[in-house]
Parts: sequence; C-alpha cells; structure tokens
Amino acid sequence: MLTFARPNRPHDPPIPVPFVAGPHAAGPVRGGLTIAGAIGNFGKTIRMRRLTEAVTGRFLVVPMDHGITVGLIPGLHDLSARIGEADRGGATAVVLHKGEVRRFVEASPREAGLIVHMSASVSHAPDPDQKVLLATVDEALALGADAVSVHINIGAPTTTEMVADCATVAHDCHMLGIPLLVMIYPRGPDIHDPYDPDLVAHCARAAEEAGADIVKTNYTGDVDSFQEVTRAVAVPVITAGGPPTDDPLAPLTVAAGTIEAGGAGVACGRNVFSHEDPEAMTRALASVIFDGTSPEEAAREHLGG
Repeated sequence: MLTFARPNRPHDPPIPVPFVAGPHAAGPVRGGLTIAGAIGNFGKTIRMRRLTEAVTGRFLVVPMDHGITVGLIPGLHDLSARIGEADRGGATAVVLHKGEVRRFVEASPREAGLIVHMSASVSHAPDPDQKVLLATVDEALALGADAVSVHINIGAPTTTEMVADCATVAHDCHMLGIPLLVMIYPRGPDIHDPYDPDLVAHCARAAEEAGADIVKTNYTGDVDSFQEVTRAVAVPVITAGGPPTDDPLAPLTVAAGTIEAGGAGVACGRNVFSHEDPEAMTRALASVIFDGTSPEEAAREHLGG
C-alpha cells in the first residue's frame, strides 16, 4: 500500500497518530498516512496537534462539563475565568458542553484546544449512569471544536445503548476528520471496584474498539497495574484526576503514575477548577506531565506546599 511518509525532523514532537475506524481503516499508522481514508487522517492529525503539548505530545485536559450533571459546584460559576486560568497554567484543552462554548470565546484562550462533550446525564434522574447524546459532530465542528467526547459507563443498565451511540459518533468523527475522546468507566449497580485493573483495561479496550482516538478512564492506583491498561490499547490513554480532595499531592501523584505507566496525560476537572488557585494547580500538573517533575517538587514550586 502506498503511503505519504512524513520526514523525521529533529524538532518534531511525537504526535499521536489517530487510530482510524471505518471500512478503509489500516490500523494504527505510525510512519505515515495511508491514501485510503487520508482525509480523515489529515483532519484528525491536524486537530490532535491542537490538543497536545508541542514537545511531548501529551495531554493536560481540564473538563468543565459538570454543570448539567451535578449543578453549580464550587468553581463553575465563572467558566470564562476558569478557562483563562487553565489556559495560562498550561492546559492543552478544556471540555465544555455546546451551550457553554460562548464562555470559551469570551476567555479567548491562546493555547488550549476545545473539546465539545456530547454526552450528559442528570444526577437527579432515575438512572444517573445513563448518558444520552446532546449534540452532533456537525454541531461541534460548527462551534469550532478541535475534538468531541462521549461518555460510557460499563456496567450501567444502558451500557449497550451508550456503546451504540459511541460507535455512531465514531463513524461521524472518521468521516469529518475530528478526534474522538471516549470517557469510559466501570460504573453500575454490580460494579464494586471501579479501579479494578481488569475492568479498567476492559473499558479502555472497549473504547478503542468502538472507535476512540483517545481514551479517558480511571487510574488503577499504581504504576504496575495501570501498565496493564496502557498495554491493552494502541491509542493514547489519559486518566481522570480522581475524586475531589484538599490534598494537592493526590492528583499530582495520579498524573506522575499515569505517565510512568505509559499513559498520555490526565483530564483533571474538579481538582483544578475548585482549587483556590486553579492556574497554579494547572501549572503544577503541567510540570509533572510535561517536565517530569516529581509531585512533591511541583507542589512546592507552584502551590507553596
């Protein structure tokens, strides 16, 4: 098969080349872009560069899509301010629902990319683990998105419907050349340990097989067990920042462990935007993810801890 090979230049960052789903897919293409499906590859590769740090190719994503699910939790009242702080702190992307893209425009971030989240649930609903689609890929592109994201809870009563929705979105993303981030977790009435390495690895593999270009899931608690997750897939894996905590070392430790285990970064929401200094917290995470700083050193340097 003919390929368009990209020359290796010494300053080129290690950009993750998306896994291309669909009838013309050739699998993960590390050395070049296949002619079959090249339009999708070009679009995804260009947009993926807007979501990653230039030197390392890693992700520092700050999700701010919580309002529809849990309401106005601390830090979410002024989204424009939080977006600006995350951007100045070194975030590579923020996640917003379509109705809040206006806040992204108001903030005018210089570096952070825009991921439009397409899934939602409401905590007061009969089944809060059921995620439904609120947007289309066409809408997200019209809003200026660099990527879209969907959410799947493996173990919820509606798991099958969420997986089917993801596959539909993945098809549209492939046709339109936009990366798909799949947020996927073991979550449901029969899930007793959402950090179980086997369950988390199953989630990651399910997301990849459904068409994800990036997978977000739980950190399993230690480097050795999380390596089983990163080895299960050929696409970048990023971790959730963990439950809200007053201990800044907790999310920094998750970030360090993720990178050591072969992960591609973190998506840290509440532990950034609910922090007393969101910009400083973002800087601390960026230092760990992009510079290899230890959690303790990053906390001392950026958080005075």
